[in-house]
Amino acid sequence: MLIGVPKEIKNHEYRIGLSPASVHELVKNGHQVMVENNGGAAIGFDNTQYEAAGAEIIDDAKAIFDRADMIVKVKEPQPQECEMLRPGQLLFTYLHLAPDPTQTELLIKSGASCVAYETVTDNNGGLPLLAPMSEVAGRMSIQAGAHHLEKAQGGSGVLLGGVPGVAPGKVTVIGGGVVGTHAAEMAVGLGADVTILDRSLPRLRQLDEQFKGRAKCVYSTSHAIEACVTDADLVIGAVLIPGAAAPKLLTRDMLPKMRPGSVVADVAIDQGGCFETSKATTHAEPTYVVDGVVHYCVANMPGGVARTSTLALNNATLPFALALANKGLKQALADDAHLRNGLNVYSGMVTCEAVCDALGYDYVPAEQALQE
Repeated sequence: MLIGVPKEIKNHEYRIGLSPASVHELVKNGHQVMVENNGGAAIGFDNTQYEAAGAEIIDDAKAIFDRADMIVKVKEPQPQECEMLRPGQLLFTYLHLAPDPTQTELLIKSGASCVAYETVTDNNGGLPLLAPMSEVAGRMSIQAGAHHLEKAQGGSGVLLGGVPGVAPGKVTVIGGGVVGTHAAEMAVGLGADVTILDRSLPRLRQLDEQFKGRAKCVYSTSHAIEACVTDADLVIGAVLIPGAAAPKLLTRDMLPKMRPGSVVADVAIDQGGCFETSKATTHAEPTYVVDGVVHYCVANMPGGVARTSTLALNNATLPFALALANKGLKQALADDAHLRNGLNVYSGMVTCEAVCDALGYDYVPAEQALQE
């Protein structure tokens, strides 16, 4: 199979779909790989490393899209990239379609087959290709939140860890999944006063055992969320419904009750955000203020630590990329129900039920679509 890796073009996005090590594995399996010129240079993966791994360096993205059987990316394709896709071509990347009707429409029109990292599943009910970036984003949310709490950044001037004689800052984490757990670990490590909210009692028990009293674990209700949010210096939105738009749990009417200069970081922004006042921002302009509350809603947060993120992502995606390349789309999906769950769009049909529910498309199960 001929695999193409274009350079990412989203604002301040420096990750790349395949590392040189991943290219080497694909070439060793008999495949050809094209990488766009300087596609990974910003994170220390230069053209010579890709060439040594067996890749062909291509000067522009259009040539890659024109020739490749499979496109491997990181972020969702931008409109100009969607327009370069063609019928029968395979796209393997993050998509986050539920809050993005424009991208969905363009992918349907393209006729391409689109497998989304974020809806591939595993035997434990997890999302193995989302998890690495969730780990990164959870940890980064505390780092970013602590920075924007600084007075010079528009925050309240609170140091999360406090100092002897001064109470630490209060952190509320809404959601106890991968993002929330890693956010809480970082916040606890800084010495903050941490509260985690979740609706799963078994998960709260696990978290309580994990943190051994260093974080408070609270059952999530609207009343509990309001009480914790309005008492917090930093709020992390870490809620995920796989493939679906995120529920709005922090409402507009809660903001005036928060302390001026408090910070909210919405890690669910790729799925539309779990705060009512959230809108996607970039690393170039990461924050805005509503009712005195600083909002950090960067849609590609892990792109800020792009080298770490690329390596972590490739560790997870490479086995699936190899399966798709070695077997072809239909056989790979037939052999692996978890990879099949990643199929979101196929030949003009939407095959992810959560996306159909969010955007009003007719749902076509992947098994049915692949037979047509």
